[in-house]
Amino acid sequence: MMQNRAVAESEFPDPPPPRYSSRPFPSYRFVPGQTPRPRRTDQGHSYAQPEPQPSSFPPEQWQHAETYRYGIDLYNHGYWWESHEVFEALWNNAGRRSEQGNFFQALIQLAAANLKLFMGNRQAAQNLLQRGLIRLQRVPASYMGMDVARLTEDVRQRVNGPEFQAPLMCLIGLKRIG
Repeated sequence: MMQNRAVAESEFPDPPPPRYSSRPFPSYRFVPGQTPRPRRTDQGHSYAQPEPQPSSFPPEQWQHAETYRYGIDLYNHGYWWESHEVFEALWNNAGRRSEQGNFFQALIQLAAANLKLFMGNRQAAQNLLQRGLIRLQRVPASYMGMDVARLTEDVRQRVNGPEFQAPLMCLIGLKRIG
């Protein structure tokens, strides 16, 4: 059962996913009910730190959006709660009803779905993946450096597949940091 899996280690492909930002990862991955809440407890990895307040940016300037790239790094390395928080801040700044806001909400739903899968709640994860898919279908096939068509296909495979494996979010045309 997935609830008994080690929280500190997620299973990643070899080689590990690329990095798109140089910001360090938190000291642990937050998993509700298993690790300290990041901001609410003094043991939290982000305790007493301000909520992320990223600047809004036009979609065509994604390469210069460090927070966006960091959110993708967090997601790809299994920090699904933390990536959800970053994408939510971006979503709020982009305008919830804009194309960019719709895209960020899809990323939020994918991050939440992966966390639910990790925690063993497959039904909630499938619902979130389905909602994320619907949102991804509302953006261009290539958007903000991401091959959305490929991500969409990868997500579809996860919805119906028996294995727990988060699809990677890959950026095109950006130098990888690690």
